[in-house]
Amino acid sequence: MKVVYASNDQYARHLGVSLYSLMDHNKEAGELHVYILSMGFSSESRTRLLAIGELFGREITIIELGDLKERFSFEVNTGGFDLSIMARLFVGEVLPETVERVLYLDCDTVVLSSLQRLWETELGPYMLGAVMEPTIYPSVKEEIGLLPEAPYFNSGVLLIDMKQWRQSDVQKMLLDFYCSMGGTLFAGDQDTLNGALKGRIKPLSPRYNFFTNYKYFRYSHLVRLSPVYKTVSKASFEEAKRHPVIVHYMGDERPWKKGNLNPYRRAYDHYLSLTPWAKTAKEKGSCLYMVAYHLMNYGTFLCPPFRDFVSRHFGMRMINSRKGS
Repeated sequence: MKVVYASNDQYARHLGVSLYSLMDHNKEAGELHVYILSMGFSSESRTRLLAIGELFGREITIIELGDLKERFSFEVNTGGFDLSIMARLFVGEVLPETVERVLYLDCDTVVLSSLQRLWETELGPYMLGAVMEPTIYPSVKEEIGLLPEAPYFNSGVLLIDMKQWRQSDVQKMLLDFYCSMGGTLFAGDQDTLNGALKGRIKPLSPRYNFFTNYKYFRYSHLVRLSPVYKTVSKASFEEAKRHPVIVHYMGDERPWKKGNLNPYRRAYDHYLSLTPWAKTAKEKGSCLYMVAYHLMNYGTFLCPPFRDFVSRHFGMRMINSRKGS
């Protein structure tokens, strides 16, 4: 199994949590080689991450990408996100040619079960596998040329056929698409992958990338927001809620923030306690906002149109503010 992460030094702690959980739940894997795409790791972060690999007897290769801006031939504006989110677009260029398949994981994920079945998923003619994100704003899909009925995928977990990726020169396809969008999109890497590779992404079970804020969403509400989500059965969605294989801490209710009430926070806290970052204090200054966000999540379950109202009035403001930043 070949796994890749990408991170700057600020997110190294969260990467360490995900990395530890990955290795803890995949002890039976015959091979587990992790590649970490670094954007300015400190020597301390490098030492700590490599120590996790040594603890499990697994190989970790850290690849320093340096200033990612230099890899773009055009001006890039990620709208407030760190440029490190774009690193996954360059996997074909920076990973060894011998890597023919890779599983990409975001740093803000925690693995809760073996990934062997995911790793062995047959992709067939598809370039990669990913999990649908039905709550994406319609305006985002429209901007990147997706029809309303088309699926939109989250880029937090990607099973990539690297052989096809290189043969089709996907990196050029992605950069050309991003350039055609003026180098600025709401979710830079994610929108680029969806726009450039539409029709070439295989839907995966939501268990493999369960967004923690979906705990509060009803299946019927998600289908109403994106009818193509019917291809995911209600039973599959409910199973993902109860027994996710990979949890993805999307939304603002992050488990490393003081006062958060994320229902999956214990998984993060548990693995943090086992890493070299164990004594890191939670980020302060957002307790009241955490309470308000949690109340909004409960409102989503009790009254789905409430979430729609919040998205329409505040979500679009966020999109427009990022475009202007």
